[in-house]
Amino acid sequence: MSEQYKILHPTKYYRDYLEHNIRPDGRELDHYRPIIVNLGSISTADGSALAKVGKTTVVCGIKAELCQPKAEVADEGFLIPNVELPPLCSPKFRPGPPTEQAQVATQLVADIIKNSKCLDLKTLCIFPDKLAWCLYADLICLDLDGSLIDACMIALMAALKSVTLPAVEYDPALDNKQVNLNDRRPLKIINIPISTTFAIFDNQIVIDPTIDEEDLSTALITIAVKEQELCFVHKSGGTSASEEQLFNCIEESTKRAIVIEGIVDTALKSL
Repeated sequence: MSEQYKILHPTKYYRDYLEHNIRPDGRELDHYRPIIVNLGSISTADGSALAKVGKTTVVCGIKAELCQPKAEVADEGFLIPNVELPPLCSPKFRPGPPTEQAQVATQLVADIIKNSKCLDLKTLCIFPDKLAWCLYADLICLDLDGSLIDACMIALMAALKSVTLPAVEYDPALDNKQVNLNDRRPLKIINIPISTTFAIFDNQIVIDPTIDEEDLSTALITIAVKEQELCFVHKSGGTSASEEQLFNCIEESTKRAIVIEGIVDTALKSL
């Protein structure tokens, strides 16, 4: 009967729970789901990680390739994220070109990386205007149950922390490069930006929404923090949030980021 009521009257079903300050999955409004991080998931990648936020599962593989820097930033390399939402992760998607949701997710991840300055792109340059590393970060969602960006950022940052690049010697006179695969060095990560998603429903805000909660919500807010400092805010939907609500969201994001950083560090130690 409960499942039938949920299907026929999803909004009323959810509102009945919120009236008692609880959600259908048993969580309180300010409680997030368990988080799992596993490193070294892809042996053929230069760095990889799998992250789970509740049921939402994202695997990230990073491949490093040598390329020529852009003329306008001749002393920098590249970090290019790409989020994929295959039919495997949700019945909402079909085979074919990237969906709008996948493109939006890719842009949000790229914006968080840019705003946080978590990686100094100059360290990826081997010789200005001639040779640099390009890091392709493929983020594939295996199961989508809300808070996609959160899972993507955890998987991406964990994968970046596990990346090692081979030493490269370059002779500009001969335009010759030598790659020493036996001498590998880790990336220098400046900080770890962590995002947290919030959903607004009937002027109430819930943290780490499931896909059902996202579908019922009138607005979504994604907040990213680095080293307990705000670095990115994105809001979609028409419902506004008060200044006090936003402040509380930032505070909750900061607390959650500390926990996630500890989970990533623990995973690195077991690698």
